[in-house]
Amino acid sequence: MPDSLTRETTTTSVVLLATTPACKLSGSDGTLLDRVTDQLATLPVREIQVVSPGGGLGADLRGVAKIARISSGAVAVLPADLVAHTEALALLLDHPARGSGALVSYDAAAAPMRPPVRVEGGKIVAAGSSFHVVPEANATFRGVLKAGEADLGALADIAEELAELADTGKLGPVTPVEAVDLLLVGLVRSGVSVRAAGIGPLHADRVTGRHAADTAVTRLAEVDEAKVRLDLSIKASDGFFATFFVSTWTRHLIKPAVRLGLAPNTVTGVSIGLAALAAVWFSAGTQGGRLAGALLFSLSFALDCLDGQLARYTRTFSPLGAWADGMADRLKEYAVYVGLALGFAGDVWHLAVAAMVLQVVRHAIDQTYAGALTDAARVGAQWGRPARSLLESADGTRPRGVLGLAQRMERDVIARWIKKIVVLPVGERTALIAITAAGWNARVTFLSLLCWGGVAALYQLAGRIARSAR
Repeated sequence: MPDSLTRETTTTSVVLLATTPACKLSGSDGTLLDRVTDQLATLPVREIQVVSPGGGLGADLRGVAKIARISSGAVAVLPADLVAHTEALALLLDHPARGSGALVSYDAAAAPMRPPVRVEGGKIVAAGSSFHVVPEANATFRGVLKAGEADLGALADIAEELAELADTGKLGPVTPVEAVDLLLVGLVRSGVSVRAAGIGPLHADRVTGRHAADTAVTRLAEVDEAKVRLDLSIKASDGFFATFFVSTWTRHLIKPAVRLGLAPNTVTGVSIGLAALAAVWFSAGTQGGRLAGALLFSLSFALDCLDGQLARYTRTFSPLGAWADGMADRLKEYAVYVGLALGFAGDVWHLAVAAMVLQVVRHAIDQTYAGALTDAARVGAQWGRPARSLLESADGTRPRGVLGLAQRMERDVIARWIKKIVVLPVGERTALIAITAAGWNARVTFLSLLCWGGVAALYQLAGRIARSAR
């Protein structure tokens, strides 16, 4: 979430795996290795180290392990024969998130150079290779992997274990081209949290041969990178109301905000101010006051969306900004509850308090579950080896019950949107509050929040229990 438009530049060491002789490009003396190196020079990369072919897969992996052991910052691993938009590389290498991540695409079928992965909640939860199966795969890995500073030890251990398996022939018929794929498999299986950086319509492909390289480079010109950057600043997994009723027009405010030099935190501050004014108008208790409050609260939410879009567009994030933005969301909503209760002619304080408690419980369910996942990953990493064998050919069984139903719903567009609406995210809550307060009164607002929010809480609880049990 937002912090400011100026941030400390995060730098990453890059390991280029020249597993095959770099393809030469037609009409040029340069190779794809030269092209990738030039692209990396425009990004915040500390150093580039090339692991040359010749020693086989084991030697390549030991080279990665050695670099991970001595690096003082994040390490990215990518193949030298990669044809990608610079903006695609920036999604991972210029992103201020300091954790591990990998480039993925959601719009292409798995192929030898595009191994399948399964993404849930923005994280890669299962990764494949030529002999690692991924049930319910919904994306493909595009060859660029970054290990955050906290995960470098895990990366080194995994690389060394894979190298040993490769040297002893236990890894199977794999080639050095699959080195990055196997490293991703190892990180995911060890419990490391790997962020899925979706490339959208951008291109990032590994190629073999001059003709394939020329074709891939030609395809790059078909995409407007500047437009894609703007599109990718809009949260892909947002709620129904935010996606179709807010982001459709706030996206046009991003570039003007950048030209004005507005920091995301500045937009957050204005959003808080509008919510406070909305609470004041709600407390008036008049029809006009409720209409004004509904409008101001809706505008406050729109700016809350805009600050995140601005942060993603400028790639300005920080833990402080994320915490402040999350706290602001809660405080704005609770301030409006107080304003509505003050402005109602009768006594609805018990309903206001109940609605507030319900929201606290729902946030606690989400936060404790996220904390449990983090703790589980940390415990797995402390063992110093993958939680599941790297020789295992399948990433578990297909989920059943509530979890299986949820994953099947994700594959159906209409069902997926219905699921997003059912959980009553902040956009839907904002719309519910604004419509019921303006059209009826505070009692109707609180009863609506309690009924819908109760169903959402039960759905969340069932899902969290099912996932935790799995």
